[in-house]
Amino acid sequence: MAKQAFPLRDTSDKPVIWTVSISRLFDLFRDIMVEFDDRAVVEPIHLGFEEAVQHIRERMANERCDAIIAAGSNAAYLKSRISAVPVVIAKASGFDVLQALTRARKVTNEIGLVTYQETMPELAEFQATFGLSIEQRTYATEEDARAQIRELKAAGIKAVVGAGLITDLAEEAGLTGVFLYSAATIRKAFEDALEMARFTQLESSRGRLHPHADALRAKHGLNDLRGDSPAMQNVRQSIALFAKSPATVLIQGETGTGKELVAQAIHRESPRVRQPFVAINCGAVAESLLESELFGYEEGAFTGSRRGGHAGLFEAANRGTLFLDEIGEMPLQLQTRLLRVLEEREVVRVGGTRPIPVDVRIISATHCDLDTRIKDGRFRADLFYRLGVLRLTLPALRERRSDLVSLAEWCLKNALASLGARPHANLHAEVVACAPLLSDYDWPGNVRELRNMMERLALFLAAQPLQALTPSFVISVAPEFAKRPGDADAISLSASNADAAQETIAEVLARFGGNREAAARHLGISRTTLWRKIRQQS
Repeated sequence: MAKQAFPLRDTSDKPVIWTVSISRLFDLFRDIMVEFDDRAVVEPIHLGFEEAVQHIRERMANERCDAIIAAGSNAAYLKSRISAVPVVIAKASGFDVLQALTRARKVTNEIGLVTYQETMPELAEFQATFGLSIEQRTYATEEDARAQIRELKAAGIKAVVGAGLITDLAEEAGLTGVFLYSAATIRKAFEDALEMARFTQLESSRGRLHPHADALRAKHGLNDLRGDSPAMQNVRQSIALFAKSPATVLIQGETGTGKELVAQAIHRESPRVRQPFVAINCGAVAESLLESELFGYEEGAFTGSRRGGHAGLFEAANRGTLFLDEIGEMPLQLQTRLLRVLEEREVVRVGGTRPIPVDVRIISATHCDLDTRIKDGRFRADLFYRLGVLRLTLPALRERRSDLVSLAEWCLKNALASLGARPHANLHAEVVACAPLLSDYDWPGNVRELRNMMERLALFLAAQPLQALTPSFVISVAPEFAKRPGDADAISLSASNADAAQETIAEVLARFGGNREAAARHLGISRTTLWRKIRQQS
């Protein structure tokens, strides 16, 4: 697709916003942008993915841009690769989805809904009320989206609801494509971009507040907390409730359960969303530096101190949120100072005497048992009660095993996409076939370990495009999935996988009398993968 050339315009006063889109979303952006002509300089870029990234980087070498608006997979791609300017993602509202499904219903009652990375489980009640059959699918890359469309068509679906890429692919396949986004959603994205652009301009005029200013924005929200188990539904409900209050929050949970992600989501849902989000790991900074990092210091406070002094993280987070990770590791002396700041709502820099008022919401987190630390005299009881006005305990992954398949599939798709590899069209079925193996593992590293594991599997799958995701393949790449030696089930599983690996497809089919479903179950793969292997060996 050819790059678009646009005349230079006066950008001296107004915020500069670029919209990045392909397909029919480009036309909707162009129709709405004229409504904001008096408030911002808006320029459309008719490109997507890597072409858009290169175009933006080239232009930003000589031009100013305060915010970018995009949607769907294109927006996620830009957000992961462009850090110099905020990317505002236009997200379809629930009303948009219902309107689109209503339009699709005029065509057929057999409807497909294809969304980027996450489904909409709340549509179950809508289906039952209106007598619709909605087949929901997710995608991570364009090739993945094509595969989902092919499967929907094969299943008899006549209309597909989705973003521009999805509707284009649906119509290319001879189906009816129903566009998801409304003008109201795009207008809201423009309003959000204007707000973000003003924040960007303000930060540019102030200069960098603090060497840790890269953490001044919360990147994750409620949508990043994946999982439909009751435990995760309770977590999301707690986040939405806690966000309404300015009270301190204490998040407890094992390593890898997503404590910082939850803290960011609370900030994103709160009235402080437009203000800074600053995070520090209290266990990763030397005690001698932690005090000056948190509270700042005056000029001459110690050897090597910066001329003019230095603002601490409390000042950097003023009017926003300060996230204190691993609060259980904070030295007792600093616990006393922190308690005073929480009580007095003012901070005194190291080496200084002047109190500086601060308005900061504190969210802290720990994987430690603070009750035990209090008994051992390593944590102040009064600080514990002050930090834990609101408390949230995150479930370990082994406590919500029903989320394993969806989490594993999502992580694997993203890992494959980052490697430029296309996922198998039947990846979901292959992950489901591995579900017993995933469920038998205790996941001591929780979601972080699952994500890392899927990145490892993706690397091997990308190197062997014809390799199916089978239990035996998973064990060969990740031996930790094998059970303890002497476990009867482990011996049976290993022997079965080893035997299956040594047999040809023809031998397995012969053993099961040509029954492909039984053969696929024996091999630990889907019927589609079996069919693909039969074609490869024929």
